[in-house]
Amino acid sequence: MEYISIIISAVFVNNIVFTQFLGLCPFLGVSNRLSTAIGMSGAVLFVMTLATIVTYLIQTYILVPLEIGFLQTVSYILVIAALVQMVEIIMKKVSPQLYQALGVYLPLITTNCAILGVAILVIQKDLNLVQSVVFAIANALGFALALIIFSGLREHLDIIDVPEGMRGVPIALVMAGLLSLIFMGFAGIVS
Repeated sequence: MEYISIIISAVFVNNIVFTQFLGLCPFLGVSNRLSTAIGMSGAVLFVMTLATIVTYLIQTYILVPLEIGFLQTVSYILVIAALVQMVEIIMKKVSPQLYQALGVYLPLITTNCAILGVAILVIQKDLNLVQSVVFAIANALGFALALIIFSGLREHLDIIDVPEGMRGVPIALVMAGLLSLIFMGFAGIVS
């Protein structure tokens, strides 16, 4: 039951994008097309899960025992950057079309504050390794849900008549705000 609570909370109640406002750069940048949103979601899922595992182990077995917790943020950023480079190399070989479609947005994962935020939240919430992995996967799924819903809405907005002053980013920000309000409606489901 504890893991179900973690999943529901991370995906809906405390969605990383809509209620914690982390990961907004790729959220707004990659949400123009559904195909790139799905690809970015997969990459974020992979990097967020691996980064959480590695940073948890670094925190538990290196930073805390050596009493150098002040290096937490720097070490986490280095781990995330290395993992993104690995994902970029693998994606370039496995799926060149997805690599081309993501283009400049793939390096955005390196500076995606959602990934760093989840790694830090795991430590702040004092979760064990299994709970940390579940938390990371659930947050990545919450990010994916937000990105896919938003990209579907943006594709629909491209085909309907939107006033000229609201086309593009302005209407996207209005829609993001409305989605945020919708997700805040889940507050209170899970404590």
